[in-house]
Parts: sequence; structure tokens; C-alpha cells
Amino acid sequence: MRAFICGLRGVSLDAEERAFLREAAPWGVILFRRNIETPEQVALLTGEIRDALGRQAPILVDQEGGRVQRLGPPHWRAYPAAARFETAAAAAAQAERLAWLGARLIAHDLRQVGIDVDCLPVLDTPAEGSHGIIGDRAYSRGPARVAAMGRAAAEGLMAGGVAPVIKHIPGHGRARADSHLELPVVEAPREELERIDFAPFIANADLPMAMSAHVVYTAIDPSAPATLSKTVVRDIIRGHIGFDGLLMTDDLSMKALSGSFRERAERAIGSGCDMVLHCNGDLGEARPVAEGAPPLAGVALARAEKALECIQQIEPFDAAVAMREFDAVMGAAA
Repeated sequence: MRAFICGLRGVSLDAEERAFLREAAPWGVILFRRNIETPEQVALLTGEIRDALGRQAPILVDQEGGRVQRLGPPHWRAYPAAARFETAAAAAAQAERLAWLGARLIAHDLRQVGIDVDCLPVLDTPAEGSHGIIGDRAYSRGPARVAAMGRAAAEGLMAGGVAPVIKHIPGHGRARADSHLELPVVEAPREELERIDFAPFIANADLPMAMSAHVVYTAIDPSAPATLSKTVVRDIIRGHIGFDGLLMTDDLSMKALSGSFRERAERAIGSGCDMVLHCNGDLGEARPVAEGAPPLAGVALARAEKALECIQQIEPFDAAVAMREFDAVMGAAA
């Protein structure tokens, strides 16, 4: 088993992908819209993946709601973007309840088709003038509210047997560029980053998994984005924030990063990331990522095993009752 997560090309495994999974032995697999048609098909695919890997491997997805929802109509309900909870709620406690309910319903959907990790909650705090790539994916523009609603969403996922991944640590909300397309550079002073951007991550540092930001913070390390920066990982993510869970990269195929795919993987692991993520299903890229990812061992293995402990038990849940409560508020606010 190696310290990477890969994507797939389509709605079922072909022979080449099956052989790649067996030989490269990724820790897990992440699904995207291109991999999803119907509940029956997704359940078959997650079974195929685990059969190829020979174990109950974690299967991830980005199921936030709003713009980022891989499982959607007509087979799954459309969930609102995170920002809607604050605007729909009459009080802070109700906003947190809505975040919990939305995540609990998402977890119910995911577990039914064999998905057990969701890359949620987004704990980024958008700043004035920042790029819209985060935008309404954030719960609020106030870090304390982001922290509280993000915590509620994480707890909703875990209650439903789905492990949360907080993102994008240590904060993407201030970036003025989309890291899918270019490298964002944040020039805010460290005191301001600590007070605003890092605060929701500090409040949720005990959660099991986090995804790094492909963002340069000039006040901390002007030479490399967080994903590839030993200084940011050691001093900020592990140090100031205090996160000791499984740290995975954001997608290594994003244009914020440069260098060969093997180099990207090796640099991320060298910076202190436990796991590298490659999403697009291109095996020509995934193979060198796998070569650059070490066997999952030591502290990284312990973190990976601990990260999945939170999904061993699913709390009793009546989805129909929860949906009525959720829709009563969200529908009225639409």
C-alpha cells in the first residue's frame, strides 16, 4: 500500500486500471462526476475498486453541495452551497443544525453506494477581493462561524459513517487566483493569517484528515506553496494550528504546481504531507505519482488508520424526518 490516492477514467474499471490498482496499491481512490451515473453503477464501481485492491480501501468524493457536488440529480438530491446555511437560518445555532443535517443526509447518500470519505468541510474564510473559487463554498465570512458550522458538518458526516477531510489547510480564502489554473500568492502578514485564516483550522485541528492548499504565504515561506513547503507544514499546519491527523495534498495535477509528477509527489511527501492526491484518472500522470509516493508506513500509516476509526459506527438516523426538517428551513429561504 502506497501513500497516494488516485482517480479513475470512467464509470467502471477497465483492465488497465484494474492492473494499475493491483500493482500500484494506492491507499484510496477518489471519484468525480465522470465516474458517476446511477446508484447501482456507483455501488458496483466501489465494489470493483475494493476487489481490485483486495481490501476495504477508503473511497473519497467531493460532495459539498452547490457548485461542488459529484452525485446529483436525478438520482441524488441537490444540496445547497455552504453559505446558504447562514443566510437561511434565524440564529447561529440553527445554521449549525442545518450544516449538520445537510452533511448527515450527504453521508446517508454516500454510504449507500460505498463511499466513506467526503472532502468536506471547507474551512476557508473568504476575504474581500479574493477569487470566487471559494466564494459560497465557505460557510461564512467570519472565522468563528466558519469554524462552528464546519465542525457541525464534520460531525454530521461522522455520525453517518463518512470521514471528513477539512480543506484547504491552512486557508485558501484570501487567495486572488484559482489554484486549479495558477499559483495563488497571499501577501498578508502572519498576524492577520493567524487571526482569520488559520482560526477555523485551529478550532477543528482534532478532525481526522485535512487537504493542503496550493497557496504561497509570503509571510511564512515565499518560495513554495503550502503543499510543497516544509516550513508551512511543520511550523503552521503541525505547529501553530496543531493538526496531527492525516495530511493529504490537493490534486497534484493542478496548474498551481510545477515540475514532473514524480517530483511533485516527492516534494509533497518531503514537505511533511502524509498522502498525495492525483485526481484526473490519466494513468500517464498517475504512474509517476505512484512512483514518487513511498510505501505507507510509520507515522503516516498510523494517521491513516486512525483517520478511519471515526466511521466504524453509524448512528441511528431517519432520513425522511431529517429531510423534512432540512427542507422546512432551506425551502422557506429559497
